[in-house]
Amino acid sequence: MEGFLISKALFTACELGVFDVLLGAERPLSAEEISQAVEASLDGTQRLLAACTGLQLLREHQDNGQVFYSNTEQAKVYLTRSSPVSLFQSIQYSSRTIYLCWHYLTDAVRSGRNQYEKAFGVSSEDLFQALYRSDDEMMKFMQLMNSIWNICGRDVVTAFDLSPFKGFCDLGGCSGALAKQCTSAYPECTVTIFDLDKVVRMSREHFVSEADQRISFYEGDFFKDPLPEVDLYILARILHDWSDGRCIELLRRVYEACKPGGAVLLVEALLHEDGSGPLTVQLYSLNMLVQTEGCERTAAQYAALLTAAGFTNIQHRLTGKIYDAVLAHKET
Repeated sequence: MEGFLISKALFTACELGVFDVLLGAERPLSAEEISQAVEASLDGTQRLLAACTGLQLLREHQDNGQVFYSNTEQAKVYLTRSSPVSLFQSIQYSSRTIYLCWHYLTDAVRSGRNQYEKAFGVSSEDLFQALYRSDDEMMKFMQLMNSIWNICGRDVVTAFDLSPFKGFCDLGGCSGALAKQCTSAYPECTVTIFDLDKVVRMSREHFVSEADQRISFYEGDFFKDPLPEVDLYILARILHDWSDGRCIELLRRVYEACKPGGAVLLVEALLHEDGSGPLTVQLYSLNMLVQTEGCERTAAQYAALLTAAGFTNIQHRLTGKIYDAVLAHKET
């Protein structure tokens, strides 16, 4: 029952910048020094530091009867903003968006619908209008995706050998982090990021530079607009947002646009076939309930959606991490 207390303690320490202050100091600091740096009360800071020490996020040092604190290696790598594999933005999104939606989990279970209207006062009839209800909220979501694929992207794009495919299209490619993982793993490929015009604008401004010469953009709504014709389509954390009917609708559009002999790569967190786990994915499925129209699925369930759209030779690979890969082909 105390899991939410742990989450909120972590969220707060990140939001206040505790781990960043300790990284910048390059030496252990006292609670008083940290409280001054983060502009918080000494009493509150002492309690938070004690909890973070108990969570093994901080180390405690004794010197002449005074207590000092430093980051653990795990905190330094994942909880400081400047780390190349930082989870800071993901944690911020969890704290400021997902956590608020979960206040209404009971309502979501009762109604079977997401809870954006109660959490944020916005209609969720258009899912991504709700998700991207402001530029600030869109940026937070894009930073979330960026941090996820900076850590997990290499594993999913190399779960299968994708080198036979030269032209990739990352549908809903967001910040371009997964596209960068593709161009790094497959030096001969080019990647087109397909996303809404406002997402493309933000990605060009903040995430993808002119130095990423093998990455290009295509603006559109993948349910409505023509898709570019390529060898391989990537749908990473896309189908779990949608109902089975909407998934088949999108996959049929992908199948029609796909070149003969081409393929589609799904990147999702896969449930065990009997639904018994993993626990993380079961919790993600609840999160899909409070935030989207979809759910997490088993490999067999994704295979059924792909088969309904016309794809064949469907395989899946478990990465041993959070996200797995499903590859399906269009016959020549």
